[in-house]
Amino acid sequence: MGIMNSDIQNKINKPFPRFWPGKPYPLGATWDGSGVNFALFSEHAEKVELCLFDEKGHREVQRIVLPEQTDQVWHGYLPEARPGLLYGYRVYGPYKPEEGHRFNPNKLLLDPYAKDIHGMLRWSDAHFGYKIHSNRKDLSYNWSDNARGMLKCRVIDPAFTWGDDRSPQTPWHETVIYELHVKGFTRLHPLIPPRLRGTYAALASDPVIEHFHRLGITAIELMPIHTFINDHYLVERGLSNYWGYNSIGFFAPDNRYGTNGRVNEFKTMVKTLHAAGIEVILDVVYNHTAEGNQLGPTLSFRGIDNAVYYRLEPENPRYYKDYTGCGNTMNMMHHRVLQLIMDSLRYWVLDMHVDGFRFDLAAALARGLHDMDRLGAFFDTIHQDPVLSQVKLIAEPWDLGAGGYQVGGFPVGWAEWNGKYRDVVRDYWKGEGGVIDELGYRLTGSSDLYEHNGRRPYASINFITAHDGFTLHDLVSYNDKHNEANLEENRDGENHNRSWNCGVEGETDDPEVRSLRMRQKRNFLATLFLSQGVPMLVAGDEMGRSQGGNNNAYCQDNEISWLDWELNRENQELLNFAQALISLTKKHPSFRRRNFFQGHSIKGKKDIVWLNPDGKEMSEEQWKHDFARCLGVFLAGSGINERDTHGHLITDDDFLMLLNAYHEEIPFKLPDFAAEQDWTVLVDTMDAAIPPIDASHYRGGESYPLQGRSLALLVHERKRVP
Repeated sequence: MGIMNSDIQNKINKPFPRFWPGKPYPLGATWDGSGVNFALFSEHAEKVELCLFDEKGHREVQRIVLPEQTDQVWHGYLPEARPGLLYGYRVYGPYKPEEGHRFNPNKLLLDPYAKDIHGMLRWSDAHFGYKIHSNRKDLSYNWSDNARGMLKCRVIDPAFTWGDDRSPQTPWHETVIYELHVKGFTRLHPLIPPRLRGTYAALASDPVIEHFHRLGITAIELMPIHTFINDHYLVERGLSNYWGYNSIGFFAPDNRYGTNGRVNEFKTMVKTLHAAGIEVILDVVYNHTAEGNQLGPTLSFRGIDNAVYYRLEPENPRYYKDYTGCGNTMNMMHHRVLQLIMDSLRYWVLDMHVDGFRFDLAAALARGLHDMDRLGAFFDTIHQDPVLSQVKLIAEPWDLGAGGYQVGGFPVGWAEWNGKYRDVVRDYWKGEGGVIDELGYRLTGSSDLYEHNGRRPYASINFITAHDGFTLHDLVSYNDKHNEANLEENRDGENHNRSWNCGVEGETDDPEVRSLRMRQKRNFLATLFLSQGVPMLVAGDEMGRSQGGNNNAYCQDNEISWLDWELNRENQELLNFAQALISLTKKHPSFRRRNFFQGHSIKGKKDIVWLNPDGKEMSEEQWKHDFARCLGVFLAGSGINERDTHGHLITDDDFLMLLNAYHEEIPFKLPDFAAEQDWTVLVDTMDAAIPPIDASHYRGGESYPLQGRSLALLVHERKRVP
């Protein structure tokens, strides 16, 4: 079925009497000080109308046909237009889903390059290109106009006084990442004025920056702040897409996190955090959009050029290839889609001054015709880009398609969320046997995953928990998920959590269980920050945040997800422990090496030695023992074999890290080769203090009483050569 252009009546109310041809570049709405140039790419469109709205976005006051088309870009120039102007597009062309085309000029569409998006989407059947209740499903055609309840684009003035702002450019090996949600992090903060809580401005407030500094954070990783949509089905249930992994505007910061609805509030946040030495990393979702599958709404890309922007099934283009689990996958094989994403990334670096990106389901971006292509156009384009190749790039190295799990498969220049680290550390402290051989790799930077192509230990983003899944407290308090609040009968969320409730499901007053849970949390934190690689901590894990066993709180914009800053004694002790632990590791280069361990002798001493409880070096056979749950590692401070920025050889103290996931005490003999050395206890997770209140001293050859389910770190302070 085709819809003719004459089927839509133009509205005649023209406050802008002049409209010039304009230019095809740059794409989007660009104010030059005298007027605004509008440019929109659509390969298959037959006509494009620019729609202008009153200052509140309620009334459409003018439609103007873009007069020029250059290289499939439709463009025009309004000489009297100014920043603040609200606009959208209507795009004409065939409505033939069976051929992949879903044009419908009854639908007001967002500009993919909009820098600011105004209003809230008010759901109605009018947002769908087809008749919702038709027996023909999406093959029918919906004549209803959606403009009244649709978001509007807003022209911006890009001017901002950045002054001497510059990125902290924290080296990867010194980076500590803190994953947080803009709203949930400060929504309940008692020291922030109520009107600012949950906003960009709150993240730049003194109490928050003080928390970052005390904790030792160098970079915050913001969960999605690109403008996103609350799914229709969630709104109907009284829920929302709290996490924000449902983007519809790749250039516009979501105004729900602002106090004044302006882009400059985000810029001010970045500038303030930079001045405090904190980097800003964005979690970006370019793999899919909020328009969903063939039954989803028509909000932007689908109505502009569905066959270009999305991966369609070649044998039946009515349907979408879904590598993301969200209904669609963006078509990275088309050069204009690749350009859109690259332009978005550059904009956030050059205009918004962010320091890096974490790419959601990054494997979906790299897919060629089918399989994940490590040398795909996306990677090649980023690597040759003089801007993007210099910022922090982090991949979530999987998607839901066949062959989509690509941990270790990304190229040089990329860091990865190391899901294998998360899994084996959880299994180990849960008490699983047969994992210490893999644990050894994960504690030392995962050389088996990253060394083969020249990457360093900091390619591994180590994490125990993330936004998706249990919090750290829930990881040690629940065996099973408890997602009833999501109203999906507890069917959603991961079933295999590698968690252990320490004997009681959920909250308890049992002092022994509570004590064990606190120790397990300290075990996880100590393992995370004493491992080689880049640690990522989820906001609130250091303060005992709980979601009540909900491991998929994506739709919970309430106290389930918000961080509670009122701490009881246990949670204050945990925060103190985390602060002291991070401070300790930042002082010692042994825990933030730039290169992998070599395992061979350097100046007469190995840089690393793996030990069994007898104080002997681990044999190949012992690594495979299924019953083994205890091991130690000696780190030679003289074996770092790296130089600082001034060319001086880096040295450190010697360390012994002892881990016991068995439930009973194991006497761990300190190695005989350290017989002449004095060892002081720095960390013992049996104690919440660092160093322990009764820190003991030992000599090489003596046994250390390594308690059940505990980790200990001992130090031999080496004399420094002036």
